[in-house]
Amino acid sequence: MYRQRTFTRYSLAFKQKVVSEIESGKIGISEAQKVYDIKGGETIQQWIKKFGKTHLLNKVVHIQMKDEKDKIKELERQKRELESALAQAHLKIITLESTLKVMEEESGVVLKKSTVVASSTSSLKTKDSEEANTQ
Repeated sequence: MYRQRTFTRYSLAFKQKVVSEIESGKIGISEAQKVYDIKGGETIQQWIKKFGKTHLLNKVVHIQMKDEKDKIKELERQKRELESALAQAHLKIITLESTLKVMEEESGVVLKKSTVVASSTSSLKTKDSEEANTQ
């Protein structure tokens, strides 16, 4: 005994209609199966995944104007240029410090760097003035 299986094909418009009715809350999935005589337990769930609005929930959608996209590219280019300039400045500082150290070693003279910070100078003045006032 050979048993034939029958396959039912549904049109795209029909699938979309069923999905929209379910998503709008007019009917539930099990009710749609009964009303429209849809066989198969997963059929409507697959339609919802494929044609429903819920498929957009886990996706990130970027909407940009053409000039925004160009502006982003320009800012990224400027960022790369600034990073390159910063790296070159760091290399120059390291080179100058190394040169200064070599000159100190060869000449035997200590070359002082002047790194006076305004806040530390004012605090020194404050300490000096406090000492003078106590004496």
